[in-house]
Formats: sequence, C-alpha cells, structure tokens
Amino acid sequence: MFTLLPCAAGCGLPALTGAPTCASHAANLEAETLRITALIEESLAVRDLNAQGLRFEGIDFSRREFLGCNFRDVVFSECIFGETAVHLCFFDFASFERCSFVKGNYHFISAAGALMNGCAFSNSDIVRVNFGGAELRRCTFDSSDLYDSRFIGTRLQSCVFNDCNLTRTHFGGSIQEDVTFKASNTAEALFELAQWE
Repeated sequence: MFTLLPCAAGCGLPALTGAPTCASHAANLEAETLRITALIEESLAVRDLNAQGLRFEGIDFSRREFLGCNFRDVVFSECIFGETAVHLCFFDFASFERCSFVKGNYHFISAAGALMNGCAFSNSDIVRVNFGGAELRRCTFDSSDLYDSRFIGTRLQSCVFNDCNLTRTHFGGSIQEDVTFKASNTAEALFELAQWE
C-alpha cells in the first residue's frame, strides 16, 4: 500500500509521490502532473502511487496494473483505462468525465462520493467495488460482472446495466432515474437497505 508522507506545507494532506508537497501546495502543478504521468507511462505495473488532487486529461492508462494507489480527488477527463487491472486503489471523490474502462479488471476499489459522467465500463470485472454516495450519469456497465459491489446511496441517472452479473450487488438507498437492467440477474441483487431492529 502507498505510504502517506505528510505535505511539507503542514496542511495534513499527503505529499505527491516523489514530491515534498501535496497537489495544493505544489510550486508547479502542471510539472507535477507531467512527472506523475511519465511515471505511469514508464511502467506496466504502477504500485503505491499517490496522485491525490491532480488532473489528467486525455491520458491513456490502458493495459497497466495499478495496485495500492491513491487517486482521491483526482479529475480524469477523457482518459482511457481499457484492459487495465486496478486493485486496492482509492478514487474517493474523484471526477470522471467521458472515460473508458472497457474490458478492465477492477477489484477492491473505493470510489465513494465520485462523480462519473458518460463513462463506459462494458465487458469488465467490477468486483467488490464501493461506489457508495457517488453520482453516475450516462454510464454503461453492459456485460460486466459487478459481484458484491456497492452502489449504496448512489445517484444513478440514465445508466445501463444490461446483461450484468448482479449477484450480491447492493443498490440500497440509491436514487435511480432511467436505469435499465435488461437481461441482468436482478433477483440476486439487493435493492433495499436492511432494517435493523
């Protein structure tokens, strides 16, 4: 897992990988973004990376493995994660605009409070991923395995879950507007929050 070194500015946020400060206190944020992008592009296996608070536009992250990385509060715009393996990573409160996650392998990820707009997750394994409290608009999950993932308290707007494995997928407390589940095993999913006595 990534090691969180504190920002030298004393703000309490973690410093970016290979830098003394967090993104908010970086002397040259554009240079830091380019440096982190180069680190990713140089390796097929990216481990223990802290990129919290950066912005990536039009970057191709395809066919890489990400393990134990911190992408909290990151903005991803028109990025490609095709055929990517992402395990034990944090994307809490990140923003994704028109990104592709097609044919990926995503396990044990937290994307709580994230905003996803126009993203495609088709033909992917999305196993034990937490989307709790996220907002997803116009996202497609066609032909994906969503085993034991969580959409608790998530707002789903114009999303498509056709031909998906929804075994133990939890949608309790979610707000759904124009969501389709055609040919998915909805009987195996949970759509209500448990009532505790």
